[in-house]
Amino acid sequence: MQCPFCRADDTKVIDSRLVADGEQVRRRRECVSCAERFTTYETMELSLPRLIKRDGSCVQFREEKLRAGILRALEKRPVRTEQVDAAVNRILYRLRASGEREIETQVLGEWVMTELKALDEIAYVRFASVYRRFQDVNEFREEIARLKDVSDETHE
Repeated sequence: MQCPFCRADDTKVIDSRLVADGEQVRRRRECVSCAERFTTYETMELSLPRLIKRDGSCVQFREEKLRAGILRALEKRPVRTEQVDAAVNRILYRLRASGEREIETQVLGEWVMTELKALDEIAYVRFASVYRRFQDVNEFREEIARLKDVSDETHE
């Protein structure tokens, strides 16, 4: 690791600790040449699958786009940021765990809807209406009826 102060290439690790729930390693380093200390963070870099869109084209997965879609559905809803982060992390885990090089956006959309259904039913219906391209009010009613049926079964 290059020293940010004197640009020497020789540094030594003084201390290492896991941070961010074990997702990152924090290393305290010292330059052998100038004795300055600095901190580095090391994270895993895993490639995520490419997405195959409905029209057959492929695009690179972008976490910020996933998060923006979820946040748009959750706009003005009582859901904490930590809950959104956890949902995004679960989706990212599923993407990595799939082991696929490419995955259809329909699969990703279903995962998002599963997470939104658990977070907030209103956000779920908002997302479903765009994702499934609802054409009229009856499609909203049908989706709400399905939600209600599932909710009633859960409470019995």
